[in-house]
Amino acid sequence: MKKSQLLELAKVEYSPSQVETIEKAADLAAKMHAGQKRQSGEPFVSHPLSVAATLIEWEMDGDSVVAGILHDTIEDTSLTLPEIESAFGQSVAFLVDSVTKLNKTRSGMRNIDTYLPQTKDNLTKLLIAMGQDVRAIIIKLADRLHNLQTLQYMPLDVQQKIASESLAIFAPLADRLNMGRVRVQIEELSFMYLDRHEYELLRKLTKKRLSRSHQQLEHVREEVAKALVQAGIKFKMDGRIKSIYSLYKKLQKRDIDTIYDLIALRIIVEDKNACYQVLGTLHALYEPLPGRIKDYIAKPKLNGYQSLHTTVSTPDDQIVEFQIRTSQMHEYAERGLAASFHYNEKKLTDAYKTGQIAAMPANLQWIRDLQEMAAKMREGKQVDTDKMKVNLFSDLIFVHTPKGDIFNLPVGALPLDFAYRVHSDVGNRALSFRVNGKIVGFDEPLKTGDVVEVVTRNNIKPSLDWLNRVKTPQARSKISAELRRQGIQTIKRENPQRKKR
Repeated sequence: MKKSQLLELAKVEYSPSQVETIEKAADLAAKMHAGQKRQSGEPFVSHPLSVAATLIEWEMDGDSVVAGILHDTIEDTSLTLPEIESAFGQSVAFLVDSVTKLNKTRSGMRNIDTYLPQTKDNLTKLLIAMGQDVRAIIIKLADRLHNLQTLQYMPLDVQQKIASESLAIFAPLADRLNMGRVRVQIEELSFMYLDRHEYELLRKLTKKRLSRSHQQLEHVREEVAKALVQAGIKFKMDGRIKSIYSLYKKLQKRDIDTIYDLIALRIIVEDKNACYQVLGTLHALYEPLPGRIKDYIAKPKLNGYQSLHTTVSTPDDQIVEFQIRTSQMHEYAERGLAASFHYNEKKLTDAYKTGQIAAMPANLQWIRDLQEMAAKMREGKQVDTDKMKVNLFSDLIFVHTPKGDIFNLPVGALPLDFAYRVHSDVGNRALSFRVNGKIVGFDEPLKTGDVVEVVTRNNIKPSLDWLNRVKTPQARSKISAELRRQGIQTIKRENPQRKKR
């Protein structure tokens, strides 16, 4: 990213005076980072300018963009916080300071320390640092996204550690802010570096299935569009393809033939009433699947996400998922909290500049809680961090090998799942397991932060009983394949949902 490109983007979104301030910050960053290079060989200043460009794309306020340009200057140059405050004001200085503290809390990419949620105290400090101003989280997400986009220039071990941290910390944070598009980008890039083989397999599988169902889906789209026009409903309709990492997570628990939302049709309408009209129209056309109707409008998700979901069966037995929402709901689903910052005068008040947000949406009460805890800590008061209910890691655990390699597994995974996650040969020869240095049984659930050692023997072979000692479909599939190779028959369980009615 060059300064001229950044300014062209800024001119579209901001006033002339704001563009002038952004240019001033870009010139200062270029001066302070002069002579510094990235691993790619590009001038270092290309990174903060790219971060700022992302913040403009997310329609953040001008102060956030300026802070994005200057976010590395305190750590990496001789520029001081008072100098930033003198040149750009207290709000920008506060944001740069918050992002700098974030970097120090998590040790940063520069030290390449493994940072995962098992270090509870560090996680608490990280979240409290972010809680001082929610914009600092968003700037950090833009920073992390660009680092992932240029991760190919880093050594392999650094790629793995940054990708692990991104998947464990920053993707869930994006999700909690309902920044769905950003979450998907972080997850896809991280997953690609953590398990490129699995990533490529799933990418090809997705492509194959998409090409096979495209013609059928197009017929459904035309049929639905005709019905909505006849009902007098104004709408826009597009397709949503499930991300590779989301598919990977579902495959930890289910067979791919039971995953109906690989492709979903999304219908955008003018108001809430129209959402329910569309739902009624769809159910008049097709038969809804029991238990697959979800009303996130009446009861939004914890991160504020709103939409109607329904999965239907067409007359030719095609299963299709629909998502129905208003334009405002769609904007929030894509960009979350960031969508509300640009030109929002509330965010420029003195109260906000000091981290005291005047009006925080109910679904983001956890940020308010973090801010209150941060304020108490700054005053030297004791806080009960166990009361902080930020459930970022609800569906995954992160487990280490003795050498420090990191593998993610679904909650409830057992040691044999881990062994097969490492490699089929390791799983097939697993004799016993040490978790955190202690021998454990095959039925001992693993937890985030566990260090797992698989003790192997060449004369060990899987038995039918092993199918009851795993939780993940991948492990079960690998065991079944080995059993078949030995000439042992396994019973394929029929999925009742695949039967024709």
